[in-house]
Amino acid sequence: MTLALNIEKPTGLPIPLEVTALPEAASFLTRSVTDPEFLGTLVSPFLERAEREAGWYVASRHDAPDGSYSLQVFVWPSGSWTKIHDHSSWGALCCAFGSVVEERYERLDDGSVADHARLRRIWQRKWRRGDIASTVLPYDGGIHRIGNPSESPAISIHLYGPQLGAVDGRDYDPSREYVCDRRDD
Repeated sequence: MTLALNIEKPTGLPIPLEVTALPEAASFLTRSVTDPEFLGTLVSPFLERAEREAGWYVASRHDAPDGSYSLQVFVWPSGSWTKIHDHSSWGALCCAFGSVVEERYERLDDGSVADHARLRRIWQRKWRRGDIASTVLPYDGGIHRIGNPSESPAISIHLYGPQLGAVDGRDYDPSREYVCDRRDD
């Protein structure tokens, strides 16, 4: 399988890469999760193990040699959830098997106080195979959490753009109004 994001940036005014890359990434994922070869190679091998695991995990990861993207397969055993977080890159996700729930948040503070963030949940959606891809912008443009509240495992495919710095994103804890950097180690 070859991933080719053919992103052409128009001349003239500078346009952030995520504006041109996100629609193409979402389209790629939406097509991929209906491709039998893609599903057979990147999804099916993880289904049996998914039922035995307790927490979500990245089962497969392919990073472009030039750092321009990272394609990841996430496995969601029943009841598993991420922390509320954001990313330092654009991203897209598409459900390949089962269903996942995504909750989106907005930041209510201005970010001027270190390690402090007030959040409000603004929407929640269940994603299934056949749905369009969900997309996020870097940092405050994509504060979310993803999980599988169902009784069956789920698998989702994620495509992330290049990181905008050394930090992979931030984790949030609304119960303490706390935020901290997350490094990709």
